[in-house]
Amino acid sequence: MNNVLVLVRHGESEWNRLNRFTGWEDVNLSEEGMAEAHRAGERLAAEGRTFDIAFTSNLKRAHNTLDIILGELNQQNLKTVKDAALNERDYGDLVGISKDDARKRWGAHQVHLWQRSYDIAPPGGESLKDTASRVLPCFEKCIAPELRAAKNVIVVAHGNSLRALIMQLDRLSPEDVINLELATGAPQIYRLNTDGSVAEKRDLAA
Repeated sequence: MNNVLVLVRHGESEWNRLNRFTGWEDVNLSEEGMAEAHRAGERLAAEGRTFDIAFTSNLKRAHNTLDIILGELNQQNLKTVKDAALNERDYGDLVGISKDDARKRWGAHQVHLWQRSYDIAPPGGESLKDTASRVLPCFEKCIAPELRAAKNVIVVAHGNSLRALIMQLDRLSPEDVINLELATGAPQIYRLNTDGSVAEKRDLAA
């Protein structure tokens, strides 16, 4: 089956484990994150998935997740494109702060708006709208042509860079996207029509 796009949020990072805002901070996967990446690869292998090209961010928690998945698929030498446009949203002044401490400082409602809303940015950081302004051109310029060429593509990135992309693929409104959460290490499988619309979507989360 061609024209398949698989999206995977990286496995749990050390700062995910500590419940800290991470953004562009280049932290490692936790042990659980590595295990999640192996499980994602095992699920894809069980389906007989193979890929023609991979895309990931410039952050090691994403490309390490990809490396583990490709190891499970015996595709360690797959052509891989790393692009900062797929990096996580920049959380600005929140980076490194625990989410509990942020709620105490700014209030739970405000922190929720920063985390989940479409166009409200944290101090010194990016909104989801800002993130989409770099993710979507990257998708249209680099990833969509591969899909139109009937290739199978895997993208391993981050919660918010993938939320921005899924918002477009699933045609979600700014109100809808507030409720969109992506589990770490859980593949989302899309089969696309030739015009780029979604023919089928499945979630391989455990």
